[in-house]
Amino acid sequence: MKINQKRFQEHMETLAEIGRIGETGVCRLAHSKEDREAVDVVRIWMEEAGLTTHIDGFGNLVGRIEGQAKDLPFLLLGSHIDSQPYGGRFDGTAGALGAIEVVHTMKDEGVTPNRTIEVICFADEEGSRFNKGVFGVRGIIGQLEDGELERQDKNGITRLEALREFGVEPDLSQSPVYKQGDIEAFLELHIEQGPVLESKNKPVGIVSAISGPIWLTVTLEGFAGHAGSVPMNLRQDAFLGASIITKEFNELVRKEGTPNTVGTVGSVQTFPNSRNIIPEKVEFTIDLRDIDLDARTRLERKLYEIIEKTSKELHLEYSISEDTRSDPRYCADWIKDIMKEQDEKLGYQSPTLMSGPFHDALFMSYISDYGMIFVRCEKGISHNPLEFAEMEDMQKGVELLYHTAVKIAQS
Repeated sequence: MKINQKRFQEHMETLAEIGRIGETGVCRLAHSKEDREAVDVVRIWMEEAGLTTHIDGFGNLVGRIEGQAKDLPFLLLGSHIDSQPYGGRFDGTAGALGAIEVVHTMKDEGVTPNRTIEVICFADEEGSRFNKGVFGVRGIIGQLEDGELERQDKNGITRLEALREFGVEPDLSQSPVYKQGDIEAFLELHIEQGPVLESKNKPVGIVSAISGPIWLTVTLEGFAGHAGSVPMNLRQDAFLGASIITKEFNELVRKEGTPNTVGTVGSVQTFPNSRNIIPEKVEFTIDLRDIDLDARTRLERKLYEIIEKTSKELHLEYSISEDTRSDPRYCADWIKDIMKEQDEKLGYQSPTLMSGPFHDALFMSYISDYGMIFVRCEKGISHNPLEFAEMEDMQKGVELLYHTAVKIAQS
């Protein structure tokens, strides 16, 4: 192997200590003091690899090494280092540090890239703090929405306040930073966050496409009453409505979805949230994904019908807000071909597989061709302190990333 295994492992282990919870967990919420501490440490590693660094107005950490042909579209590598509140050590981090290791190895090997290379640690990929993720990548490609900086976390802190505390002064007028044609390719390495590679007994996979997510927030409003005195047939129970919708949504996805369809109700807020008061208001999130856009559209339409029917039957008012919508995005064939060619030389025999979770790469696909490499993770567990990937598997993934990046950088 060309990459420095010891250095990569030390970087992974060091970063896992920042925001550590328990023995193996990590909590580095976007724009938090832990996030800033991590950025400062990773910035040092970027500079040791020969990259010139800066932190932009969206909180992205960016490193750059100039190529010999400065007029060519550049190669972009990276991922994210923020985490879920109850997250693991490998999600995002493996790809961000793997990208730095690629450039550092090029420096060690005396490889001067023909194309300029940038490495980026995207800000707030996870979206757990402000209920709206992939902020940094959407900032650089011009997909930010009105009100982004006014979004609040659970403590009432706005994103604007959090970014200022993080140490940057947001300037949304800088968006977009990059446009179509600026970037030759974006490459991202990531743990699989699923069980396919483990089931195939393969350490590395080449990604074919990323499922398109829809994130919705549904609000149901009924009428509060005493839990001991209001007869069942006279109630307007908002939580009952949320329960029925959740159950029927689950059945819809299971019965009518494709093998790649997934649907989740992940967050529920109840008001007034008292043991002996009938719930008056419930707000809950829905996550619907599929690689087949037509199938997703059909299920979305039926979901709306379920919400309307349930609300009418229980005499509830409802509203639906759309937080995220993205079509499935397919990896560039020419990048997959390079990956397969390099994979064959390395002797991995890596399978091709799709991604259910979305990644920064999904949004980069709107302005650039992209490719992704997956690394096997134990039992497919992610967004959990039990998330685990063997160092040997990650090193193989970074090795494939290195050879793919060199091929593109020197083209």
